[in-house]
Amino acid sequence: MALELNYDRMVQKALLQVVRDTLALTAKNGLVGAHHFYLTFQTNRSDVQLPEKLREKYPEEMTIVLQHQFWDLEVTDTGFGVTLSFDDKHEKIWIPYIAIVNFLDPSVKFGLQFEATEPESNGDHGPKPDNKRDLSPETPSSGKVVTLDAFRKK
Repeated sequence: MALELNYDRMVQKALLQVVRDTLALTAKNGLVGAHHFYLTFQTNRSDVQLPEKLREKYPEEMTIVLQHQFWDLEVTDTGFGVTLSFDDKHEKIWIPYIAIVNFLDPSVKFGLQFEATEPESNGDHGPKPDNKRDLSPETPSSGKVVTLDAFRKK
């Protein structure tokens, strides 16, 4: 059996590690300078914890901003939790890294774009931060990093 190197999956995992490390540094030290983050993630996944009214308003994707008003940023190996204000009410949300489709720090013109993975369809929207998942996508075919397509041979 020949070893197959899945570069797409390896790059996806490495770039998601950049997001994790960035959020971990922010959780530890706060935002530095003008840095702030736009994170777009899939809301139609069972492993995303989100108030139902937000899931109804954003049934597929949602973008959050970590800049001036966020609290309790918690970073784990599988995802992150943060408290944000929605309609003047503080709500804790949980986002696994594999649900992220865009990460942007406009202060330094840095961004990453990920191919969306297929959401689960079991209807359970509860948090699953204790699941031991690595940062790789759920299936090898979903591990393409959109920003690298220009370098691929056709």
